[in-house]
Amino acid sequence: TASRIGRWAARHLGGFRENELRTQLRIAGLYAVSPLTFLGYRVLAAILLPAVLLWMLSIIGAPVGFVVLAAVFGLLAGWVLPMTYVRRKAEQRFGRIERDLPELIDVLVLTVEAGLGFNGAMQLASGRLDGPLGDELRLTLQEQSMGLSINAALTNLLARCDTPSMRSFVRSVLQGETLGVSMGTILRNLAVEMRKRRRAHAEERAQKAPIKILFPLVFLIFPSLFGVLLYPAITEFTHALGT
Repeated sequence: TASRIGRWAARHLGGFRENELRTQLRIAGLYAVSPLTFLGYRVLAAILLPAVLLWMLSIIGAPVGFVVLAAVFGLLAGWVLPMTYVRRKAEQRFGRIERDLPELIDVLVLTVEAGLGFNGAMQLASGRLDGPLGDELRLTLQEQSMGLSINAALTNLLARCDTPSMRSFVRSVLQGETLGVSMGTILRNLAVEMRKRRRAHAEERAQKAPIKILFPLVFLIFPSLFGVLLYPAITEFTHALGT
């Protein structure tokens, strides 16, 4: 149903970029959802959400102006929220990949220096990793098994997972393949760089922590603390005024 609605919407609504939407869905890891099906979901959400709001507001007898505003809000929210979900999913996925990539490189260093080839090391590492990074490695190996070169497969991997650490990883491996440099040396240097980057990121987050806790400290904790401390004094003062 959603796919048929998506095909109808693609024909009648302007500005539908199927390839661009397919790329966004792949980046979010939603490989099972086609662009036309996702477009159908957006159209359904834009219809059903305002319909539900109108039904609820008609039951409680809301004013006409408020009903119209709610319908417009529901229409916009139903159209925008699915794309917001995709972007949020992509951000979470990229964050997980950034966290897992140093572990992948450590495994590759150990296996390559133990004498295993790079593809064999990737195969072994993909079996040890769960989550989006493991899925992407298995997809990359599957593309190679279907005849794609390692350069093309890694380029596709970077297109799906364009994070700073992944860019460093893919470019380093491609450079090693092109120049014939020892893959073990490249991966070991990359592992050192990843550890430095992770340490710098942790220090940056630690520096931002005081700023993040400032709002709840000032507006939530301090008022409660002052209330507890000042309550006895205020009680005695009001009692003294009353007597």
